[in-house]
Amino acid sequence: MKNNISPLELTVSVVLLMLVILLLNPMHFWMPNMLHMTMIGLALVVCSLFIAFIWHEHVRDEREGQHRLRAGRTAFMVGVTVAMIGVAVQSINDTLDQWLVLTLSAMVITKTVGLLYNRINK
Repeated sequence: MKNNISPLELTVSVVLLMLVILLLNPMHFWMPNMLHMTMIGLALVVCSLFIAFIWHEHVRDEREGQHRLRAGRTAFMVGVTVAMIGVAVQSINDTLDQWLVLTLSAMVITKTVGLLYNRINK
């Protein structure tokens, strides 16, 4: 395994972030009603429970560790793909939501920083 992140990996991450930030249009606002607020609160609670279950997951052997790593990698790739499709579609419709861009940016930044940290502190 390499000790440092490759220039290509870093360049792709930075370019992707720059592109989605340039596509951002911060002048759109959404005013939710009571049902939407309730659904948002419920979604936050369910998401917190999901995160708690994943956080306390324990690996017993190498096979389970590999399954967990593959599942995490697959989830990340699907999340980035869906967010990027959302950014593209909303940009074409001229309705790009700031939070979609923030989500995609946070995913790319976190993955890049995690790779850097793990390769430096190997």
